Amino acid sequence: MTAPRGLDLDRLRACLDRVRPGLVTGPLTGELIQGGKSNLTYRVGDGATTWVVRRPPLGHVLRTAHDMSREFRVISALGETRVPVPAAIAFCEPETEDEAPFYVMQDVPGTIYRTAAQAAALGEQRAHALAFALVDVLADLHTVDPAGVGLRDFGRPEGYLQRQVRRWKQQLDASRSRELPGVDDLFDRLSARIPAESGAAIVHGDFRLDNVIVNGQDQIVAVLDWEMATLGDPLADLGLSLAYWDLWLRPTGLFGEAAPEGALPTSADLAARYAKRRPFAESLDWYLAFAYFKIAVILEGIHFRHLAGQTVGTGFDQVGAMVPHLVAAGLRQMREA
Repeated sequence: MTAPRGLDLDRLRACLDRVRPGLVTGPLTGELIQGGKSNLTYRVGDGATTWVVRRPPLGHVLRTAHDMSREFRVISALGETRVPVPAAIAFCEPETEDEAPFYVMQDVPGTIYRTAAQAAALGEQRAHALAFALVDVLADLHTVDPAGVGLRDFGRPEGYLQRQVRRWKQQLDASRSRELPGVDDLFDRLSARIPAESGAAIVHGDFRLDNVIVNGQDQIVAVLDWEMATLGDPLADLGLSLAYWDLWLRPTGLFGEAAPEGALPTSADLAARYAKRRPFAESLDWYLAFAYFKIAVILEGIHFRHLAGQTVGTGFDQVGAMVPHLVAAGLRQMREA
């Protein structure tokens, strides 16, 4: 069987034999897991057991993004907490400049709901319960003591918001391939009104329903895609999650088919649920505007790689069209603020 693009089965086998001798008992095969638009994810197996491999995207990779070692470290640290994560199995460093780092983790069975319509198909009661469970997991993450799980030095909470705004502007500049009206105005408005930070916590950085695995009892059994995790303001994490949720609910086609009206709770409902678990008094307006900016920059980077022929999988041809809508949403949010 030919390995999918970006997956070197010989190198994977050599790494696993070195790091976890005896784990692999037969020839490895692999397949790309469709759905992600950033890091590449593969399911591999030896005929008896399957695992999941994560590596950075091909080609154009933004500085500080797609850090496999951070993903591996954080899921290793959270393994004994209330936050559900796949078991970390092995991290494989590149041996040459042409190779990419990757890591291997448990293959957790379950469902990933990639559109609001898919989640709504559960029925109103189950869909609402799942949405609230998602927020509960986020609140649980934000109450984990970083020092208690070995992540005291995982980031610098002080000045986190300022660095985030500056960092995502740098990421945007590294991926510019076209004019994006309003995006520099949005950056300027965000920079001028950065709020005082609400606190410090482990933040996921890309927390949304299609980054979790749900079992047959509608329980969230694994949180995925930790590439942007760090220590920072938990309301930035909440704002991003709510922005994604809002985009899911809108019948714009930006993030797949929307759910029927009322089939899922609103983002305000989710914010209220979070506040019951982890109270806060700050306004979320700035955090939501920043979330739209961040999502826009992430998608513009994916669009850049797609134009260069460096994406693997399907659906990338639609990503670039989403970005102007996100910039406009961020500007609307700043005006409301």
